[in-house]
Amino acid sequence: MNDSMTLINLFTPAGVLATAAPLRLAAKRLKALGFEVQIDASALAKHQRFAGDDETRLAALHRVADQAPGIALATRGGYGMTRLLDRIEWKRIARSVEHGTRWVGHSDITVLQLGLLAHAEGITWAGPLACDDFGRSIEAGGVDEITRDCFLEAMSGELEAVGFRTEAGFDELQVRGTLWGGNLCMVNSMLGTKHFPRIKGGVLFLEDVNEQPYRVERNLLQLQQAGVLDAQKAVVLGAFSAYRKSPLDRGYTLKTVVQNLRTLTKTPILTGLPFGHVQPKVSLPVGARVTLVVQGRDVLIGWEHRHSQHAHDHVHA
Repeated sequence: MNDSMTLINLFTPAGVLATAAPLRLAAKRLKALGFEVQIDASALAKHQRFAGDDETRLAALHRVADQAPGIALATRGGYGMTRLLDRIEWKRIARSVEHGTRWVGHSDITVLQLGLLAHAEGITWAGPLACDDFGRSIEAGGVDEITRDCFLEAMSGELEAVGFRTEAGFDELQVRGTLWGGNLCMVNSMLGTKHFPRIKGGVLFLEDVNEQPYRVERNLLQLQQAGVLDAQKAVVLGAFSAYRKSPLDRGYTLKTVVQNLRTLTKTPILTGLPFGHVQPKVSLPVGARVTLVVQGRDVLIGWEHRHSQHAHDHVHA
């Protein structure tokens, strides 16, 4: 990847790892990509549905922050970060970012990313998870090449934009703002707390898994009714995957959810972002100032180099 091997620390801040096999496989594959891989001491800890009790996971988070590796890659999401929110020492996390650590993950890791943005304005990366993406068995599809390549470019500092196709109707849209968001349920769980980043004029991206369309709509309406959507320059929807249709839906789909939402806010709502609990997934700099440009149905989200990024457009309560 580069001349001096980047240290990547694999840690488990939320849900328990059922077995060690995906973690070992992820470590092996990441080593083959040129990283120096370290597995955190409590990565395989188990306490109920969590990767160790709250104290264990909080200690792991701070331990990784103090070590300040090149990359801190969560092994999986699940649930658990919310329990730590009030006790995370954000200055320690921010200090690691200042020293060059790229915190990477999605799903429950949204909580860490948005909490840091609210308290310290540090940039993190919404991207793959070690076990889900690099620890996938060959039978389950192995490592997705686009996910892998996008991650490698992001981690080396070479990635400056991601592109995708959206629906017609947004040609020539161009906005600038802070990129933020992540898992929809986790974003909503932080609404109204001191850990929620109060961003005005941003580009909000959202995804979710195992949530039926009506549940997605309920969460999106909460953001709309709280004034969050109206305050953004654009909302970009990723994948809402792995849900079961209900016989009661009767033609009510995710598409109709989006159509309804567009009647309620002036903010452009774009679909098609390749991000979420899906393959492939791109890597996105949470907290970076981005420019979103649409030409025809082609969307490009680009950002400045890390050292020149400033989040001017968000306001803390």
